[in-house]
Amino acid sequence: MRQAAKIDANQAEVVKALRRCGVSVRIIKQPVDLLLCHRGITSLMEVKNSDGRDQLTKEQIYFIAIWPGKVHVIHTPEEAISAVLGK
Repeated sequence: MRQAAKIDANQAEVVKALRRCGVSVRIIKQPVDLLLCHRGITSLMEVKNSDGRDQLTKEQIYFIAIWPGKVHVIHTPEEAISAVLGK
């Protein structure tokens, strides 16, 4: 049986920062953490802890490899903003 997805400690910070920048954010948990839309462009985001000890699961690696759209893997709110807004 699959365990519940673990929520990274910095996810709330990342979501808050993205929303302040006008990004629509939906927490989806699987296969990655977030569904995003900014200026009509939809992307996905996986949030990892900023200490770098947290790794992608095998399932996430596979999903990212086959998904035809954008999937950002970030560790900080600043990385998240940069990934979506290009700043």
